[in-house]
Amino acid sequence: MKTPSRRIGYLLLALLVPFLSFLSPSWIAISNVGPNWSVFWLLPWALQEGAFAGTFAGLCLGMLLDAIHINGATQIPSLMLLGFWWGLLGRKAPTITNSFSLGLLAWLGTCVIGLTIWLQKIFFISESKTFFFHNGFFYALFAQAIVTALLAPMICSWMFLYFFRQRNR
Repeated sequence: MKTPSRRIGYLLLALLVPFLSFLSPSWIAISNVGPNWSVFWLLPWALQEGAFAGTFAGLCLGMLLDAIHINGATQIPSLMLLGFWWGLLGRKAPTITNSFSLGLLAWLGTCVIGLTIWLQKIFFISESKTFFFHNGFFYALFAQAIVTALLAPMICSWMFLYFFRQRNR
């Protein structure tokens, strides 16, 4: 059973994600494209807590992020898929704390989120179905994936330490 202080800590860290994605600092951006902050929270959470908790956290985080973004495409399916996949990786494999592994998983997660948003815009939102390449989409996707992958080992390691310390109490 989770203690109340642990629940409050998890909730505060989860509520920090939308604010950081909304106020993304420009000093950690590549041409005004910042990292994907939801990956920084969901990756260590799902690896520590498992597939069910990762899927539910992806759902909640996706609804929270969709409430502040008004672009029409949702992040819920991709965050739920990533939460489930990372949760399975955390349960089946030994503990993933290698910097390269965290960076690679964050890079793949950011690409999955970006591609699902792109596909939603093409098939469900866009007026012209033949306009497959939106201006600068791939540049923004790879810039965001690179920034996320470079920062993930540092930020996710801190999150791992917090979650692991809280879990052992």
